[in-house]
Amino acid sequence: FNKVYLMYCMLTLPKLPYSYEALQDFGMGKETMEYHHGLHHKAYVDNGNKLLEGSDWENKDIEEIILGNFKLDSKSQNGIFNNVAQHWNHCEFWKMMTPKKSTMPGELEKSIIDSFGSLSNFKDEFVAAGVSQFGSGWCWLVKDSDDRLSITKTENGLNPLCFSQKALLGCDVWEHAYYLDFRNKRPAYILNFLENLTDWEYVSSKL
Repeated sequence: FNKVYLMYCMLTLPKLPYSYEALQDFGMGKETMEYHHGLHHKAYVDNGNKLLEGSDWENKDIEEIILGNFKLDSKSQNGIFNNVAQHWNHCEFWKMMTPKKSTMPGELEKSIIDSFGSLSNFKDEFVAAGVSQFGSGWCWLVKDSDDRLSITKTENGLNPLCFSQKALLGCDVWEHAYYLDFRNKRPAYILNFLENLTDWEYVSSKL
């Protein structure tokens, strides 16, 4: 049974590059990680695989599935898009964080200052984007087609791939990402994400 099932298993829950408790001292508790990765992300994987099995999208590349099912009207996204896009979002999200002290590489710092005027302005705009995202969604630092950096926000599972942008950094602002640790203080959660959790070397590698 397992061998047969795996033939149709397009999506796989990734193993985290750190333990569930590794981010505890940096503002993201073990219980949050257990729920977020072990339940929420796993649900996107399980539901996505059920929807993909037997469909025209089975065995297609993940990004191809996302773009092929994306609709400009965000309210008309289907189940395949929602689950596969959220799987992609979370796979990136886990890699964008680290329990190690991370310093922003010079090339990335220069690009951010060139685009936003200062690191402080960048942080303010990034937090503002996440706070102003009504309901569930994400805020992003992206690289546009003209190589400039900008900050965007998306609702639900939408991501920069849908808008021909390259995601450099993304912060999950669904309530399950922060409520156990920060309650309703979304601004504090996003600022903490930038100052204590972000793996800037990984972000820089995506430039």
